[in-house]
Amino acid sequence: MNFPINKIVQFVFLSLFIGLFSACNNDGDVPVSENAKSKKGAFPDVAKELGLVFQHEPGVDTTYFMPEYVGPGSAFLDYDNDGDLDIYLINSGFYNTRYASTKIVTNQLFRQEENGQFSNVTLESGLGDDGFGMGVAVADIDNDGDLDVYITNFEGDKLYRNMGDGTFQDVTSKSGISNSLWSTSAAFFDFDLDGYLDLYVVNYVDYDHSLRCTDYSGRQDYCGPESFHGVPDAIYHNNGDGTFTDISKSSGIAQFRKKGLGVVTSDVNNDGYPDLYVANDGEDNLLWINQKNGTFRNDAAILGAAVNVNGHPEASMGIAIGDVNDDLTTDFFITHLAGESNTLYTNEGALGYMDNSASAGFDHVKLLPYTGFGTGFLDYNKDGLLDLVIVNGKVRRTEKLVAGDPYWKPYCEPNQIFLGAGKGKFRDVSDEFPEFSQYVETSRGMALGDYDNDGDLDILVNNCGAPARLHRNDAERVGNWISIEVFDPTVNRAPIGTKITLQIGDQQKKHEINPGYSYLSSNDYRCFFGLGKATAIKQIVVEWPGKQMETFSDIAINQQIKLVKGSGTGK
Repeated sequence: MNFPINKIVQFVFLSLFIGLFSACNNDGDVPVSENAKSKKGAFPDVAKELGLVFQHEPGVDTTYFMPEYVGPGSAFLDYDNDGDLDIYLINSGFYNTRYASTKIVTNQLFRQEENGQFSNVTLESGLGDDGFGMGVAVADIDNDGDLDVYITNFEGDKLYRNMGDGTFQDVTSKSGISNSLWSTSAAFFDFDLDGYLDLYVVNYVDYDHSLRCTDYSGRQDYCGPESFHGVPDAIYHNNGDGTFTDISKSSGIAQFRKKGLGVVTSDVNNDGYPDLYVANDGEDNLLWINQKNGTFRNDAAILGAAVNVNGHPEASMGIAIGDVNDDLTTDFFITHLAGESNTLYTNEGALGYMDNSASAGFDHVKLLPYTGFGTGFLDYNKDGLLDLVIVNGKVRRTEKLVAGDPYWKPYCEPNQIFLGAGKGKFRDVSDEFPEFSQYVETSRGMALGDYDNDGDLDILVNNCGAPARLHRNDAERVGNWISIEVFDPTVNRAPIGTKITLQIGDQQKKHEINPGYSYLSSNDYRCFFGLGKATAIKQIVVEWPGKQMETFSDIAINQQIKLVKGSGTGK
């Protein structure tokens, strides 16, 4: 085949550009955070040794196409029901077909084998979506006992149904879902308690690629969200027959045109119906309270969760959810842009939410040095206190770009781990875990899951223009633990939104089945409790969606258990 000379020159230039400037680093020359000490850390990256070989391709084409830096997401999921977690990683590719190479860029599915190694099964699974990928949500949409996959893309989401034989089928058109906007995060939840999971999709901005933006020195750089108008989010009702109905307008969701990036679902007012919290970029966040009649009302301002303590909206990205102060209520942690502050909203009951970032250790007075994206709570050392992990990466250059530097270097930042110190307080201990914090990359989607089934949460990070990393949790355990899976035979799956409360002596601990937190990612469906020095669990109370209560007793610690609805006591 003959190519015009200008096309050949174009291709050679792009190949050199991508090869030299596609990432911050490679495994042979890894920039190390200045905070990282030389001692051995507890979260080694085991991706390569386990066969999890993946390099995100953002499709850099020299035009600063904004979606290049927003993704990618990641997911832990047991798609083949063999009892161990598999991994799905979102890819992007070349939006500008002028520069597209012959290499087809798709998302990648890795199956965990019996020996703990991961095999790339993308081709045979049919899950190699080739859209310009952003994020992923995982749930059983048809109650057939296996997990289906929803993928958010720049212009054109996809829904893949798990066929139960190791393959997936694209059912987007058949399902009635049609979201052509630039979507980011998504979450499944059963808002009307009919037994079928509905879908909330967060949309970002009305992007115009012809707009040219510059950095502080006047050189072309990626545009920020302030350059574009926001767009409405979408919500789809699951009809129970494999189809969905768009109820964005009738539900009230479409009345706001925001710039959304993150979302979590939770029954924040404890009425038995799931609500929604949406993180918006540079605008007020939304707290959609379920009105139990197919509509939602935004009570973020009334409940104190719209802006920070100074009354300012922030560039909200990822959301972590958990009970940080053991008062049996749901708290939210939001990651933000450098120069702002990561914000902890604690649930104060009837008073709504309060910005307790300063007292927690995320001080508003001290400007945030990093730009946070994926985040989540975990008790990595089993002391009974929730800890926090954040992955970071800039969106704008803030220092001089030196000739010959890797393309993403000006956007790279180290990731962080915070130790829970009790009573909702945290301390940055990133320098104690150099095997996690040493990688200075442009990190985005992060998922938590127990891939090796040893009772603690491991960390999966997908990086923009760099390798994905799987950090195994080898932290020293200072306490006991239990991990809990739930199952409802009436819907043939783990019901999202199920609340689990442990009675440990005179103390209680509460978690919620909620895989859709962090940023663009889907997490382990199980709940993981650190028990500290407790040696016994008096009882476990499960609150199924709709507030049906059930009690389980005689539970041994330091094990993984499965609680089946109807096998305990209660009504």
